[in-house]
Amino acid sequence: MGRTRRRLLVVAGVVVVAAGGFATWLVLRPAEASTQPVIATATVGTQRQTVSASGTIEPAEQADLNFAVSGEVTEVLVKEGDQVTAGQTLATVDDTLLSAQLTAAQAALDAAEEKASSDDASVVSAEADVTAAQEALDNASLKSTIAGTVVTVGLKVGDRVGDGASSGSNNGSNNGSNNGSSNGSSNGASGGNDNSSGAAFTVVSTNRFVVDAKVGAEDVAKVKQGMAAEVTATGSNEPVEGTVQTVGLVASADDSGAATFPVTVDVTGERTDIYAGSSATVAVVVEERQNVLTVPAMALHTSGRTTYVDKMVDGKAVRTNVKVGDTFGAQTEITSGLREGDQVEVAVVAPSGGTGGTNGRNGNNVFPGGGNFPNGGGDFRPGRFQSGGN
Repeated sequence: MGRTRRRLLVVAGVVVVAAGGFATWLVLRPAEASTQPVIATATVGTQRQTVSASGTIEPAEQADLNFAVSGEVTEVLVKEGDQVTAGQTLATVDDTLLSAQLTAAQAALDAAEEKASSDDASVVSAEADVTAAQEALDNASLKSTIAGTVVTVGLKVGDRVGDGASSGSNNGSNNGSNNGSSNGSSNGASGGNDNSSGAAFTVVSTNRFVVDAKVGAEDVAKVKQGMAAEVTATGSNEPVEGTVQTVGLVASADDSGAATFPVTVDVTGERTDIYAGSSATVAVVVEERQNVLTVPAMALHTSGRTTYVDKMVDGKAVRTNVKVGDTFGAQTEITSGLREGDQVEVAVVAPSGGTGGTNGRNGNNVFPGGGNFPNGGGDFRPGRFQSGGN
């Protein structure tokens, strides 16, 4: 009797342990995925194929300006932030010596003309000296070559400037687009005192921008000058329009070593809502088609060489063969088998552990073409989202 009682106790203990283990498994088991059909509507609309790129917003034009003559600065006529026009004087140097040199050159020309005919070599040389002296005197006034905003002033009255600098060189962002360089971007972007270019003045176009972008080698052949593009600055949800200005022919390696090509996109019109120096993404429209019938790609099924959808007919899903065309993101073109307004079933995967809901409500569902809804993407009704988001 004692042994029998002990055996019963042992069996009871095993049953208790097994029951506890099963209960623990029920609590801790991973949520199993279940497939829940939702309804989508075949729609007709404009579809685009785009090539993505990333880059930096730069001023459309940038001029780094230096005196081409030597002398002491006598006037600085602008300050940072001033608006200037093309040809406006920014600063001057003492032109006393330059005026004297012009006077001497003119006197030498007069003397040469008295001694020889007008085609004499000495006359030609004297004329060249007068021209050079006049140009030097003109360069005593440093003028802006573009209309825009002064973003750096690198000298003050009393400073000495030397020759050898190129006055009026235009180093705009578009100037270096074909080799992928971004000239003077820090000057144009900051509008501060960073005069790393060494220029006496830096002037950039006001509210006119380009994007210096990079396109992968696999996509660059699709991108052509004049194509439309959408530019979205980092931190903004609203894209702005642009046009492909240049496509570079020389590749460079990105951080991963992959080949990329420089592409410059001209931002349309004057903008006050984007800023030089900001990063941006670019979507170049390489193809645009009107009146394209599409359904979500996940509505499609294949059986052998046949593609079909589950079309809703009188409330029931009916297998319907279709022919497909191009793919546009999560949407696929239907060339035959469906019409606009037809409804099809789309299989949406959702966890079955109690967090999922009917028709994508309060679940962790993914609907192609509609977005990812990690916190329960709202109520999906036929052909549209309600209270959903991306």
